[in-house]
Amino acid sequence: MSDFVSDFWGIWITAIVVAGFVGLSLLLFTQSKTTVKKGEQVETMGHVWDGDLEEYNHPLPRWWMLMFYITLIFGACYLVLYPGLGKWQGIRGWTSVGQYKEERAQAEAKYQPLYDSYLKQDLKTIAADPKAQEMGKRLFQTYCVQCHGSDARGAKGFPNLVNHDWQWGGDPKTIETTILNGRHGQMPAWGTVLGEEKVKDVANYVLSLSVQKKKFDAERAARGKETFTTICAACHGPDGKGNQQLGAPNLTHPSGSWLYGGTEKTIIETVTNGRNNQMPAWKDFLGDAKVHLLAAYVWGLSNNAKAQ
Repeated sequence: MSDFVSDFWGIWITAIVVAGFVGLSLLLFTQSKTTVKKGEQVETMGHVWDGDLEEYNHPLPRWWMLMFYITLIFGACYLVLYPGLGKWQGIRGWTSVGQYKEERAQAEAKYQPLYDSYLKQDLKTIAADPKAQEMGKRLFQTYCVQCHGSDARGAKGFPNLVNHDWQWGGDPKTIETTILNGRHGQMPAWGTVLGEEKVKDVANYVLSLSVQKKKFDAERAARGKETFTTICAACHGPDGKGNQQLGAPNLTHPSGSWLYGGTEKTIIETVTNGRNNQMPAWKDFLGDAKVHLLAAYVWGLSNNAKAQ
């Protein structure tokens, strides 16, 4: 209810709940008034079907009435103790967020010592420990698969973690730093600066750098080299091998492993409009110990013989 900008909705919901509760109570009370003494004839409701099938006004069984009264009493107690009347939080002050935090705290108290036991171990040592890898895998499946996929091979805009094409570096410590603090990769838009023709020239030169040597226009590539050297080399290097300190990708890798794709059309789109990628920081949410295990698992994906 705190999301509503007007108090009207809290009052409206409270009115509906109270009116419904009172209405049901009155209905039950009026029905409980119907009684029949022993030997007394039960009145009919005046409805007759098929000539002799009549509707009688029999009172409800007492056990059934008692069950309804207990339900009403339970409902009234619930509305006093817990949220249910608009903005009223109940005298217990219960919230779903509070319950989540309490359950999480209990889980942390139980399992955190296990995570902490790996904190002082080297990441490569942890990556060779089957038990630790299974724990890291569960963390990955809970927090990372949404972007990187269940097989860790990523998707468009999300890095493949099982190869050796690392944008920010793939050594154990760098991977841990990436997970802890997150990354913000930004490729500026050059479309308005270069114009359509020069963008195409640069795109073809970039295609020529790939080890796959996919089909490209040699004439455009020759013209694009000068533009690349003047503008793009500042981040990607004069040889196009990138700069992991800046998060500038290696453009000589196979184009199929590129973050957004390595076709001419995609490269033109990237140079024209730029790219803006955000890897969230997990330090505050997961803590150092869990990130340590997770980093070891991610490093192991592309370095452990079993993972390959």
